[in-house]
Amino acid sequence: MFTLARRRVRTAALALSAVAALVLGATTATGAPAAPAPAKRGPTSVAYIEVNNNSMLNVGKYTLADGGGNAFDVAVIFAANINYDTASKAAYLHFNENVQRVLDNAATQIRPLQQKGIKVLLSVLGNHQGAGFANFPSQQAASAFAKQLSDTVSEYGLDGVDFDDEYAEYGNNGTAQPNDSSFVHLVTALRANMPDKVISLYNIGPAASRLSYGGVDISGKFDYAWNPYYGTWQVPGIALPKAQLSPAAVEIGRTSQNTAAGLARRTVDEGYGVYLTYNLDGSDRSADVSAFTRELYGSEAVYTP
Repeated sequence: MFTLARRRVRTAALALSAVAALVLGATTATGAPAAPAPAKRGPTSVAYIEVNNNSMLNVGKYTLADGGGNAFDVAVIFAANINYDTASKAAYLHFNENVQRVLDNAATQIRPLQQKGIKVLLSVLGNHQGAGFANFPSQQAASAFAKQLSDTVSEYGLDGVDFDDEYAEYGNNGTAQPNDSSFVHLVTALRANMPDKVISLYNIGPAASRLSYGGVDISGKFDYAWNPYYGTWQVPGIALPKAQLSPAAVEIGRTSQNTAAGLARRTVDEGYGVYLTYNLDGSDRSADVSAFTRELYGSEAVYTP
């Protein structure tokens, strides 16, 4: 992933909370009622976790000092891959050993977060093999990959899928360059397969600029889209309401606390409903997290090992 390295409760925050509740739902991915998180008003906060190095459980270790709500609402497993089989000339979903370990141990790595009311998504990323979301040669091929994604969500009790169109290296292994129909077919099929799950867009790469084809615009099929450049403010170029967008993006531990706070303040002031973070590790990052929770929710963050 790319890295560029008020304490006021507003009426707008209430509206954003309502949107978050509608999008996130009130049950775990297994259908069991989630433990109701203490009330929290403000934008939806997202944490990408590099599972090659860090535990998904880190996301659940932060709560708000004022009210005890979760500091984070969405945890993203980073990352599965879209790979390419040169024999069959088809893309397929691949998990490295660390992603596979998280999925195989869902009872201890995913369910504890869901039981706290935190949604868990699987990010899917290119893997230098020429396969990407933007170069499926047919609707049938795109639909076949969509089925692999939705089957994985069902099998492991996940809450959705995140698309990150980086590192595909289109053209490798004799693959095609991006086309206009591929991502539209993929997202359309995925949304049909899992109408009640989350689909998010890391707003980068050829797929992110190909959201319309043949009179079909898939913008509204996404629950969220966010800025991919950490330490910056950039409104995603997708036709979604502000409540579903994160123009702010921070890398915890690398984006300065002042910048993180400023981006959070701007998120609230300008009425956006999502705040994206990346690379939450296993150390006590309560000072970094508090820098933005103070602005988003009017509260310090508390770390519980």
